[in-house]
Amino acid sequence: MRILSHEIPSAVGQSVTVAGWVHRRRRLAAVSFLILRDRSGLAQIVVKGSSEQLDELGEETVVQVTGTVAANPQAPGGAEIVDPVITLLTEPAATPPIELWRPTVTAGLPVVLDNAPVALRHPVVRAGWEIAAAAMHGFRSAMSGLDFTEIQTPKIVGTATESGANVFALDYFGGPAYLAQSPQFYKQQLVGVFERVFEVGPVFRAEPHDTVRHLAEYVSLDAEFGFINDHRDVLAVLRTAVAGMLAAVGSRAGAALQRLDVELPEIPLEVPVVHFSEALKIAGASPDEPDLSPADERAIGQWALREHGSDFVAVEGYPMVKRPFYTHPQPSDPQWSNSFDLLFRGLELVTGGQRLHRYSDYVAALAARGESAEAPAYSSYLQAFKHGMPPHGGFAIGLERFVARLTGAENVREVTLFPRDLHRLTP
Repeated sequence: MRILSHEIPSAVGQSVTVAGWVHRRRRLAAVSFLILRDRSGLAQIVVKGSSEQLDELGEETVVQVTGTVAANPQAPGGAEIVDPVITLLTEPAATPPIELWRPTVTAGLPVVLDNAPVALRHPVVRAGWEIAAAAMHGFRSAMSGLDFTEIQTPKIVGTATESGANVFALDYFGGPAYLAQSPQFYKQQLVGVFERVFEVGPVFRAEPHDTVRHLAEYVSLDAEFGFINDHRDVLAVLRTAVAGMLAAVGSRAGAALQRLDVELPEIPLEVPVVHFSEALKIAGASPDEPDLSPADERAIGQWALREHGSDFVAVEGYPMVKRPFYTHPQPSDPQWSNSFDLLFRGLELVTGGQRLHRYSDYVAALAARGESAEAPAYSSYLQAFKHGMPPHGGFAIGLERFVARLTGAENVREVTLFPRDLHRLTP
């Protein structure tokens, strides 16, 4: 029965079978070493005598090895396999376009992305998604622990309502359709069914941004829930979700963190909150600015770290003119909204807030935009509100942006399996 490389140290003196990819071959005068890679790490196999067989095994050839485990402090994990019998499980592999055996990636990002099916095998490159996978597990666990129901909403929709032209149009059996920009409308409707819902799924944004932080397709971690007082209740649940994500990364992706030399931050029990108007002052921006620039976000992040010792800070009360029509205004001053952005190390990570929940408020909000609640784009969405919806709110976390900020990646594509952006549709 096959064991994994991390199990080898516990099997000293036993005959074992391992299988994986030839990570590297090292030849010395009297002995050669085969480094095998599997999903759990690296294993060292000692080949004595002629290295003729190793000469035939190019890096990335898939092999099975049966041998005896011997202790060796110099080997990975302190043990190695000796007296091996090596069996090819495929034909000898072609030379990879990237030297996967090197400790660091020497190729540039375009080369890595062009060769992603192979480049992702590098332990450092794949570490980003190991962290992402752990974060998704932590999000699901945290939300399930709060009695949220996981949902899956349509990714092909009939109308483009949230941000105009920034959608991907497609032919749907001869008629127009679009790739969903978010599950927002559906998750709100399902609050009327389950009260608390969350989703992990792709969203699509046809925004012509060619930056290190934008993708045309990314994974969104969404939540929506009812019977709230205001957006601060939403922020409290978000804090629990992020804490769960960080905890899961620490427990499930510790080896990946070590490979990337990343130390996990802590999210405080109470996230520092600053009103948008005050945030502009902190950033030294004009009081008339309707939004925060990337430089403003960085300045506010530095302030939070300096004043509160926190890598996280929430900016609440964004101007209503910069928020979607379904956003609930601040009761004391309706020019501001009961919404927030959560900044992580000076970068917007999450947008969330309280939504309108009365049908009459939706009618008024759409009328203020010159639109009708009876229009096809809104009529099915607003059914839920005609038939009674509680005060509710929610948030959305961009997974790849979270991982990029956590790992210090300069470009979000570094931690995306197969990124889609303004220029890239393959591999």
